[in-house]
Amino acid sequence: MSVRQITTLPELVHRPADGHKGTFGRVLIVAGSYGMSGAAALAGMGALRGGAGLVYLAVPDCILSIVAGFEPAYITLPISTIGNTFSSDALRQIENQIANKDAIAIGPGMGRSAHSDGVIYELYKRCEQPMVVDADALNALADQPERILKHAGSRILTPHPGEFERLTKQVNAADQKDRIEQSIKFAQAHNVVLVLKGAGTVVTDGQQFYVNTTGNAGMATGGTGDVLTGIITALLAGGYAPFAAAQLGVYLHGLAGDIATEELSQPALISSDLPKYLSDAWLQVLGNP
Repeated sequence: MSVRQITTLPELVHRPADGHKGTFGRVLIVAGSYGMSGAAALAGMGALRGGAGLVYLAVPDCILSIVAGFEPAYITLPISTIGNTFSSDALRQIENQIANKDAIAIGPGMGRSAHSDGVIYELYKRCEQPMVVDADALNALADQPERILKHAGSRILTPHPGEFERLTKQVNAADQKDRIEQSIKFAQAHNVVLVLKGAGTVVTDGQQFYVNTTGNAGMATGGTGDVLTGIITALLAGGYAPFAAAQLGVYLHGLAGDIATEELSQPALISSDLPKYLSDAWLQVLGNP
């Protein structure tokens, strides 16, 4: 099968002048654990700046006040814990929040436990909405790779090279051409959109692929992937098809990093800077001065 290379950005989804917050999508992000509250907050801020009308963060109740304190514009939902990990009731609580959401993200900063992994496996399998799968959700799937193919809705997996090695049980290719080939084969085999992060991030659904042209080494710092998860999920909720959401998401994310480094430098860039510069990235993509 011939796989097409895509070199242009997708057509932008129109935002009607009479739209309201429901028009622009409801996002649910399942994220965070004790000591990793920042991952949930960064994903939430990425979703807000990605254009979502409403952003809900389902987080362990032990960190809810911390996550809520980062940003007043998203909504925090407490999920019960036992000790510092999700309780056996967490899955039911999260599923109760899913019905009216347009896109889901799972994984940033979740940590690993039997109950957390159970939440990941069941939501990944049963959720009909499009879902972005990142971080500890990828690590859970890597432990049981037979589950990756079993999903009720569209799935976008966003591994960095180490996570991709765990998913594939193969050493990552060093050559970009081989990285593209590995990515395409994985997407085809599992019927997912793959976002293989790194210099020249590869996006593919197995039928087409895109190599991102934005971004820089200053973005190689903790938390930038969490922001990307939020951006892509917002685009899904806003009406973009999965491949288009992933493609536009990585472009905007990298462009925000490029604009930020012009002012801050690469060494000084941190992940919480990226949402602040997404507005400038959007202006460029929208063609505004």
